[in-house]
Amino acid sequence: MTTPVLDLAFAALSDPTRREIVQRLAKGAARVTDLVQPFDMSFNAVSKHVKVLERAGLVRRTRAGREHHIALDPEPIRRIAGWASRYERFWSDRLDKLEAFLKANRKGD
Repeated sequence: MTTPVLDLAFAALSDPTRREIVQRLAKGAARVTDLVQPFDMSFNAVSKHVKVLERAGLVRRTRAGREHHIALDPEPIRRIAGWASRYERFWSDRLDKLEAFLKANRKGD
């Protein structure tokens, strides 16, 4: 995943409303109208949040007549998880080395 793509995804996910929308879509596709219900905001406001998620590639929109159906695209989330896992391994390795160093250099042993 290239840096601009990661930047868009992280920027989109930085907003709690958009994270809630992603969480809802993880259960299955929904109409934009259905996504509005849990929020204290207008249809247009939720639609703008969905557009940010679309630009980041996190969701896909399909149209059936006048209805817009939104579905989560899991691939970008997998790529973000892969990117983050590299840093998890890095810190895990570093902490293991620190633990070994501290054990080897304990005073009073």
